[in-house]
Amino acid sequence: MGSATGYVIEELRLFRGSLGLSQDDFGRTIGYSGSHVSSVETGGRAPTKEYMRAVDGTHQTGDRFTRMLRELSKLDQTPAWLREWIEFEREATTLRWFELSYVPGLLQTERYARATLAGGRFTTEDVDRIVASRLDRQSILVRDKPPLLIAVMQEAVLRRPVLDEPGLMAEQLEHLVANAADEHVQLHVVPDDAGMYLGLAGQFIIAELPDGTRVAHADNQLSAQIVDTPADIARLAKTWEIVRNETLPRRQSIDLIKEVAKSWT
Repeated sequence: MGSATGYVIEELRLFRGSLGLSQDDFGRTIGYSGSHVSSVETGGRAPTKEYMRAVDGTHQTGDRFTRMLRELSKLDQTPAWLREWIEFEREATTLRWFELSYVPGLLQTERYARATLAGGRFTTEDVDRIVASRLDRQSILVRDKPPLLIAVMQEAVLRRPVLDEPGLMAEQLEHLVANAADEHVQLHVVPDDAGMYLGLAGQFIIAELPDGTRVAHADNQLSAQIVDTPADIARLAKTWEIVRNETLPRRQSIDLIKEVAKSWT
């Protein structure tokens, strides 16, 4: 947890104490469970924008905590949404990941990860930092009790050229096949002939946490956000089911990845 986020968490805890409310009572006032409040105050779950808005709106703080999270997050190099998401990712028991444009970050090789950042948007130092962070996040897949990762990607992702680096895509697809040999990694491909379907609206990830609650990450060209409101999660979960219905079965997906890998050699 970044130092800025740690400061915000302490302020939240002190604020609740000033109201004389237990974690259960405070949670009821803002529409969250007492265990959720406890997890935020102990650093197990990062305080999201939605959580801060609930505190500010219920207790009429003048947007104090929303503003605090936004301003203090600027002190840290890693964007606030990514810090929040990495914490959820580490805690998750299941990750349902849908990608339209790239191989999911947890399954990227270093060369592929660098290629996704090419084009002049980032400095060399930024690229090194982002790639190092992305590769570090992959450690959750090789720890004791790793999360179940169910990753869905478009067939076009497998066939799309990435820079002019010989062997890059073959290496990446072979890496996917190797990861898929693990029981806790399930890969599915949406074939190109699937046509128009709801998943084309954008990529997203749904994380299921140990207490059964779910939180999601969604992004686009301009912004990324953490989603944890029940209504939004329910909509994404429905979209996930629709997307899964378009995929090839697991074994056929792996066979397709192997077949496409040969075309890159």
